[in-house]
Amino acid sequence: MKHLYIISILAVLMGSCGEIQENKSSIDPVNLANREISLNASDSLNNGTTYLSVYSKIYSLSEHKTHDLTATVSLRNTDLKDSVFIKRATYYNTQGKLIRTYIGNPIFLKPMETVEIVINERDEHGGTGANFIFEWATKEPNSEPLFEGVMISTSGQQGLSFTTQGVKTN
Repeated sequence: MKHLYIISILAVLMGSCGEIQENKSSIDPVNLANREISLNASDSLNNGTTYLSVYSKIYSLSEHKTHDLTATVSLRNTDLKDSVFIKRATYYNTQGKLIRTYIGNPIFLKPMETVEIVINERDEHGGTGANFIFEWATKEPNSEPLFEGVMISTSGQQGLSFTTQGVKTN
């Protein structure tokens, strides 16, 4: 009977050891679908592009050892009165290869609202030199959106965190 009990426990444990389905990154898809908007070329909008560096891993001790990180990318509307529009958000790896397009159709952010993209710690696609390109638009003379990255990791009692801020490229 004791052997049957042990075999049953092992069978349950082995059955639960299948491939783990992990979310490589996330953003609320319902939220995005409800935010899609059509922008007309005739709209008088101030267009811009912003670059944001993010890190899915960093070097530790030497170039042969890395530390994986979770990245939270914040897309922030800094205007108190009007919406901003995020036309496109694309994620690239260290070699400059496009990894994913998070926002392919324009969305709006209400005044003072923030939308986040999370790159999970196990998602190593970006590498040590990953980055985002954001294409955006605002009504003139409204404030420009703010793009920030917060990278974090914990191991035992040690924690590591740092931030990056987007740079307008045009």
